[in-house]
Amino acid sequence: MTQKFDTALSLALEAHSGQIRKGTENALGLPLPYITHPVAVATLAQRYGGNEDQVIAALLHDVLEDGGPQWADPIRDAFGGQVLDLVRFCTDGLPDAQGQKSPWRERKELYLAHLRAAEGEGVLVSACDKLANLQAILLDLTEIGESVWTRFTGGKDGSLWYYVELVEAFGGRVPAALEVALRRDLAAVLELASARMDEVSKPSAE
Repeated sequence: MTQKFDTALSLALEAHSGQIRKGTENALGLPLPYITHPVAVATLAQRYGGNEDQVIAALLHDVLEDGGPQWADPIRDAFGGQVLDLVRFCTDGLPDAQGQKSPWRERKELYLAHLRAAEGEGVLVSACDKLANLQAILLDLTEIGESVWTRFTGGKDGSLWYYVELVEAFGGRVPAALEVALRRDLAAVLELASARMDEVSKPSAE
């Protein structure tokens, strides 16, 4: 890695300043800073064969989504258009001027359609993001059980539906070891959630 990695980490720290990972408070009430998630995603991107642009994009993958579109120019200026394109690839909705996003279901449907039609380096970065999330869900299910689903806008049914669809969309399009990890951790989450994959159906629009 070049100095660009350190620069990307600093930018991500600034963009996510004050943000925390929901539901991560320990026994002392201390939550994890949000930056721990993009660092985990960057670690997975490197592990599964990502190049420097992909690893940097992994560090920055939530900056536009959580920080706002004003971060696009700083990303482009520091790392170039390719990294910005990779970050945009991973973004499933930008906040408006009031900080609001479109409805959860609508955003997830659009992102799945985008992902199924997509090619190129962004697929690996997105897959590493979703693997990091699955790993966190699996750990939380093991430790605190079903109450974990209250943290998610889509609830249990919506979240399980989304991750089943995501893992299928990544099938055959990421390194074999990464696909194995995605399928393994999804299966473990479904087992703990007492739901077979073929029982997970699309949530109603109501």
